[in-house]
Amino acid sequence: MNRNRIVGLAVGLLLAGTLLYHNGSREEQEAALPAEAAPRLNTAAPSFQLTALDGATYQVGGPRDKPLLLNFWASWCDPCEEEAPALASLYDKYKDKLDLYAVNLTGNDDFERMKAFAARFKFHFPVLLDYKLEAAQKYRFQAIPTSFLIDKNGNITDVINLLTPEELEKKLQKLIGM
Repeated sequence: MNRNRIVGLAVGLLLAGTLLYHNGSREEQEAALPAEAAPRLNTAAPSFQLTALDGATYQVGGPRDKPLLLNFWASWCDPCEEEAPALASLYDKYKDKLDLYAVNLTGNDDFERMKAFAARFKFHFPVLLDYKLEAAQKYRFQAIPTSFLIDKNGNITDVINLLTPEELEKKLQKLIGM
């Protein structure tokens, strides 16, 4: 076989494989579609309940005593590591006016590494364990870290990816009414 035929055959096989991969059955395509749309701003935050590292159970959804910063993260995520000191510092500063729940994607993380991460960055706030990724699926974010700011009425007021500590603090001050 000459070289052009080999290259043509290889390209054809690659193209056929790609088409087969991306053109699954209608049932497969529909199953891949999200069951729910991502939550929108100024709408109720999706409800869930998870157990935290401290053994307590925490609830999200509905009216609250204090606004909430709901952060989704994993220990293997470099941007999460970059964000962690600011989260710890801002929580310590505003803990009387704001709740912070750090939802670890435990189903996609190493438990011991996650515990070491939380200890290293001195997380004094609840670290919720999302073993089945149920909370993550309800919030349908595209990347981590992602944080949702939730007001006292239980509504999402902002969705945040990685920000500078100063930008994050401004958003938190707005959330708590400062």
